[in-house]
Amino acid sequence: MPPKVWKISQPGAHIFSTFWVCCSKWVLAPWAAGSERLFSIPIARARNYRGNMKNILKSKALVWVGAVFLLVLLAALAYIYLPARGNLPDLAAPDYWPTDGWIMTPAEQQGIDSTLLAGGVRSIREKGIPIDSLMIVRNGYVVLEAYFSPYDGSFPHDLASVTKSVMTTLIGIAVDQGKLQLDQKVISFFPHRSIANLDERKKNLTVLDLVSMRNGMESDCFSGDEATLDTMRATPDWVQAALDRKMVHEPGTYFCYDSPGMHLLSAILQETTGMTALEFAQQNLFGPLGISDVVWLADPQGYTHGWGDLHLKPEDATKLGYLWLHSGTWDGQQIISASWVSNSVKAHSRSVGNEYGYGYGWWVTAFDFYALGRGGQYIHVIPSQNMIVVITAGGSDFNQVLPFLMRVLLGSRAELPANPSGQADLAAALSAVLQGSDIQLSAPLPDITKVISGQTYTCDTNPVGLTSARLEFNDPGVAGFSFRMNNQDVFWPVGLDGKYRLAADGQAQSGFWMDEQTFVLNVFDVGQLTRSLHFDGDNLEVGIPEIGLTIACQDQQP
Repeated sequence: MPPKVWKISQPGAHIFSTFWVCCSKWVLAPWAAGSERLFSIPIARARNYRGNMKNILKSKALVWVGAVFLLVLLAALAYIYLPARGNLPDLAAPDYWPTDGWIMTPAEQQGIDSTLLAGGVRSIREKGIPIDSLMIVRNGYVVLEAYFSPYDGSFPHDLASVTKSVMTTLIGIAVDQGKLQLDQKVISFFPHRSIANLDERKKNLTVLDLVSMRNGMESDCFSGDEATLDTMRATPDWVQAALDRKMVHEPGTYFCYDSPGMHLLSAILQETTGMTALEFAQQNLFGPLGISDVVWLADPQGYTHGWGDLHLKPEDATKLGYLWLHSGTWDGQQIISASWVSNSVKAHSRSVGNEYGYGYGWWVTAFDFYALGRGGQYIHVIPSQNMIVVITAGGSDFNQVLPFLMRVLLGSRAELPANPSGQADLAAALSAVLQGSDIQLSAPLPDITKVISGQTYTCDTNPVGLTSARLEFNDPGVAGFSFRMNNQDVFWPVGLDGKYRLAADGQAQSGFWMDEQTFVLNVFDVGQLTRSLHFDGDNLEVGIPEIGLTIACQDQQP
């Protein structure tokens, strides 16, 4: 294990954040004027704190305050860097299992002030934090289920790299079933492939090295592995590309966040079970938990994406956290062994700077464990509070909602008195953030739809690979947008009633006519994208504003 470096991580230092919020807002602010300004340094800039100390210490009135804060900070840091334990507390059997759906209770029954929840929900919207949904379950009951317009929870949300935690869970189930073993060599699953760069290190690479992100293969790792992922996806055979990479470390010795390695797990699962990861999950994980509304994409060879692109509704993502909170048990059935769960939430590796740990697909601290994905997707399990927090988002940072969540955690205790006014306040807040004010409808349809509907437009050469586009208005309330991009045919249903329609690729779309010639397409992915389609006679211009690109297309029909 590398030596400890005392740095503060963005997603990992939850305990530090708790003390930071408490001390800056509830201890220092009342004692010293202006102290909140001094101590509200964002976590991402905490490394610059030492440079500010000289100025702070010039104020004698704050010296004793700083000393108290320092002691608390050191205690918090010491707690953060305790080895994350894999053993979960023995929880009482739940009152019910949410296979058929969650039960909601007033927050006060679970020891949480609903007025506090209402204020937090409003704050998220007022600050413009791009949260799509926020769900909190305590003691098995939903105390908060918030959806922020335009997302309403009616269709699955992209969970991005939360998928990795699901992928390793499926590997654990396969191990429990005797389908494979963690010490099996990776190359043994691909006897019919000719693998490049096959040195002794690669020959010794095991399944365990993949699930713990210590495969030793060439990767961008901590700078973000999108470039490595893009390189893999640019090839005709993604599994082959992942296997062919050079070895740069002995397997099992170096932690490297690597998405192609997770895709190899999907291929291994399919080779050993004869089922895709999606099929295996439907039979052994999603099915028993009552999860049926699932989108999970596959590569050109049919292997389910092992690193990402799993789409679930927030209520179903919360079930996964609940399964892990209860050590793999669900309604009398051991879905995955308790020993696997325990090992998965141990810190087998430390990230760069030793900031937080990584188990088998899960990030872990001494306080909690969580799955996280690009854009702010989280399944956050807090065993000490018997609590699960699930967030779906369009580009948020966990620290943007952390102060609100910390206030909830610190306020959690035994059942509180009934709070009808707080419940009413919360209901009003939830309704306000769900309704939004940006929904535009497209009725009645302009006359141009009769001319352009069903016409195929061929596009000029462009950097995004769009070769053709077609917009159709055949069904009331729903349009169809068909296009060919990068040699793949794609069809998107488009809601014309302000509601999104889910496509097979997991994206959802709504649209409206901005004027007599311009149709605006809103694409809901991790974040909301916009496409404009401007029709002028036989010509179509497709606008992609986030990259400043306009593509010219022409109707080729005589």
